[in-house]
Amino acid sequence: MTTKTTQTVDAAAAGTWTLGDRTVNRLGFGAMRLTGSAAFDLGSSRDREQSIRVLRRAVELGVDHIDTAAFYFSRLRSANELINRALAPYPDELTIVTKVGPGRDASGAWLSWATPGQLRGQVEENLRQLGRDHLDVVNLRLNGPGPLSDHFGALAELREAGLIRHLGLSNIGPEHLAEAQAIAPVVCVQNRYGLASRPDRSGDLLRICGEQGIAFVPFFAIAGEGREGGAAPDGAGDDDAVLAVARAHGATPAQVRLAWTLGQGGHVLAIPGTGNPDHLAENVAAGALRLTADEMALLDAAR
Repeated sequence: MTTKTTQTVDAAAAGTWTLGDRTVNRLGFGAMRLTGSAAFDLGSSRDREQSIRVLRRAVELGVDHIDTAAFYFSRLRSANELINRALAPYPDELTIVTKVGPGRDASGAWLSWATPGQLRGQVEENLRQLGRDHLDVVNLRLNGPGPLSDHFGALAELREAGLIRHLGLSNIGPEHLAEAQAIAPVVCVQNRYGLASRPDRSGDLLRICGEQGIAFVPFFAIAGEGREGGAAPDGAGDDDAVLAVARAHGATPAQVRLAWTLGQGGHVLAIPGTGNPDHLAENVAAGALRLTADEMALLDAAR
């Protein structure tokens, strides 16, 4: 059962946060699944017109924060180019966040993590695909432990040159955030975090980001560990606590997981992704779902 207000809830119901000088609704949209039914699967492509309709409907529902990357593509679809086709010329209030560091070749195989000198090419490819002269936010996604100063410094130079407005980080530990902040301001951190997947370092970062006024943007907040390859039926794998809270609110388990995510703090943003118009409306409606303290505690204990 979905929430009764699924078709009318606006993303603004989740409240707002700032990414630098950009104010966004805390319920956003992740573009990864626009290209296919499974992440990074070249053999699976969604219907192009449906993906375009989903993007346009997301904006109609108040979504003003879209997360994407040039390496989100299937054999026939590119997330960035779908965004360009659906939404350009872009509304002034729309914030598009992309990420650099990883890359894939035309066959879909992952390339070595970009060198600092290669990051400009990745930024320019995002600009080309999106049809923009600057990028609102660029996240540097790390590919493992080690220093990031040379890579983040290269992006800071592109920020000074006007190609990037704001900088963020992804897949990091607290030490990386401190290292990056010594080079340039960080407006957001994007790490794996959700009701079913709470790595210790991400929990530490959630707290640190809250203390410093930095947006914390979990990915796979709905899917959880091991489910990012494709959408499981809603409720599959959910424990009794999630199902009980969902029944109490007339909501779906996915909506409960999103509400729990947003309940972690006013600085926490959610970017659920889908290529399904009905699921889009349900995800946006989750921004209006308020869980009680007892319900949050019950879910916290469930793991």
